[in-house]
Amino acid sequence: MSPSSAPIKVGSSLRWMPILYILLQNTLYGFGDPISKAAYEVLPVYSLLSARYGIALVFLLAVFGRRILRGLRACSWRDWLAPSLCIGGAYVVGNIALVLTAATAVAFLRSLSTVMTPLLAWAVFRHRFGKKHLPVLVLAVAGLYLLCGLGGLSGFGLGEVLALVTALLLSGSLLFGEKALERVDPITLTAVQTAASVAMALVCALVVEKGIHLEEATGKHWAIIVYLALACTVAGYLLQNAALGPLSARMVALLQCICPVMTALFSWLILGERLSALGLLGAAILLGCVAAETMMKDDAPHSLPE
Repeated sequence: MSPSSAPIKVGSSLRWMPILYILLQNTLYGFGDPISKAAYEVLPVYSLLSARYGIALVFLLAVFGRRILRGLRACSWRDWLAPSLCIGGAYVVGNIALVLTAATAVAFLRSLSTVMTPLLAWAVFRHRFGKKHLPVLVLAVAGLYLLCGLGGLSGFGLGEVLALVTALLLSGSLLFGEKALERVDPITLTAVQTAASVAMALVCALVVEKGIHLEEATGKHWAIIVYLALACTVAGYLLQNAALGPLSARMVALLQCICPVMTALFSWLILGERLSALGLLGAAILLGCVAAETMMKDDAPHSLPE
């Protein structure tokens, strides 16, 4: 049995480390959301994303180039293709959804990856889902609905459909990533996922925006892009891949429900945006769901419990 697949003893420090990885990922993403608003007001979305993922990929190759090459030689392209396409596609499709519909609607529907992950695990890998987790999932969806401005759904058009596709792709990135990490080094997987992201962003920039347009970027905007590249992409992808070793995809998806909470917190601190009473209730419900789920024992770390 490999170290990554060995059962994690409840109460040990090792059990909590991967949970802390995802909480840190949520914090990095939560801070990145409000500061990126200033850049998006000036720069085209896909031009910015191309720069973000390009910088991230150059950094990974400069620091871990030899390790990445060794990792690619040690595995098959089939091992990393699915999680890379899923995570790259999620960001591309998600940003198209933001253009077509309200951000609150996208935030809520995208977060339904929490529910889609165990369903996709059953459909693809025949992992059974324990009934004891069902109340937590239902409450998490309710909390997300309250937190994201009561869902922001005034209708259901193409934007909402694409937001659901984003949720499905995010679920796929977790499930296929969990499977890939049995054979692929986490840093190698992070690199190919970043490469897929930059390739898709470049295609969208060329097709939608007719090229890369960063002429109006100031020093402040470049500082934001570098943060998004190194903190949200490099560190964010690495933290997720490191956590997917000992944690199941279902658990990671639930922990990532904290991301909208962190976004709301940093939006309050940076932008002065305040949550309503229902939004605060939703945040409290999500925190309670995560606390309850972390206390439950799974029969096996890499499969959904019976």
